[in-house]
Amino acid sequence: MLSLGLLWRALAGRGDGHEEEKEAAKAKAAFPGGGLQSGPRSRTVVAMDQERALEVYDIIRTIRDPEKPNTLEELDVVTESCVEVHETNEDEYLVTIRFTPTVPHCSLATLIGLCLRIKLQRCLPFKHKLEIFISEGAHSTEEDINKQINDKERVAAAMENPNLREIVEQCVLEPD
Repeated sequence: MLSLGLLWRALAGRGDGHEEEKEAAKAKAAFPGGGLQSGPRSRTVVAMDQERALEVYDIIRTIRDPEKPNTLEELDVVTESCVEVHETNEDEYLVTIRFTPTVPHCSLATLIGLCLRIKLQRCLPFKHKLEIFISEGAHSTEEDINKQINDKERVAAAMENPNLREIVEQCVLEPD
């Protein structure tokens, strides 16, 4: 069984606590007016974004839960509606995932977020910026976990740990 303390030590200890607010401000700047577009191109853009979102969902739905023999899709940790994709520049996309742990005190929520990030970094065929969050109100420590899974240095440190790396590899392995 994975030690929760080991996971927290690998992911904790960096950042000033304001990364999420900074990212939200960047997203607002990238999508003035809430990202809504008008005109003849808007339907095409929305359709392309939805197609990309389904592509992302197809990648993450097969990730296995670290404790159970089920996939994240089977446990309703991820759903099609939890994935949003918006074009930020030509051929560059902002991918946002909001996942819901099975219980509000899930000890492996950080590990699930790490698995989502690693699989998408490896498998997405288009240029992207990735934001992963726990659904609002779905976890008792969601703010801390959101900071950890969106901090590149913490993710890199976690993946240097051979025990964590092995667990992540088992979770993201494609089924036969």
